[in-house]
Amino acid sequence: MTGKTQTSNVTNKNDPKSINSRVFIGNLNTAIVKKGDIEAIFAKYGKIVGCSVHKGYAFVQYMSERHARAAVAGENARIIAGQPLGKLTLGYYVCMPISVDTEI
Repeated sequence: MTGKTQTSNVTNKNDPKSINSRVFIGNLNTAIVKKGDIEAIFAKYGKIVGCSVHKGYAFVQYMSERHARAAVAGENARIIAGQPLGKLTLGYYVCMPISVDTEI
């Protein structure tokens, strides 16, 4: 144990008050880049309260929209693990494709 406080995996995707404090990070090589790496890179912009990493993308939830906006401005066009990040976006929702066979 390193003594470092771990952030939550929850990024408040359904909370309208905090949606603009949430940063979407696309085109992420998650075979190499892990949650701790994302937190280390993005922590310089403000207090991270949640971070979730998925195949090819991640979300970082900040305490305030101001911190999220600073992260977007500061990290757009960054290269991580030899791969340029996709455009960073505030308040982004991921839509899952629906199969033709899925009943709604």
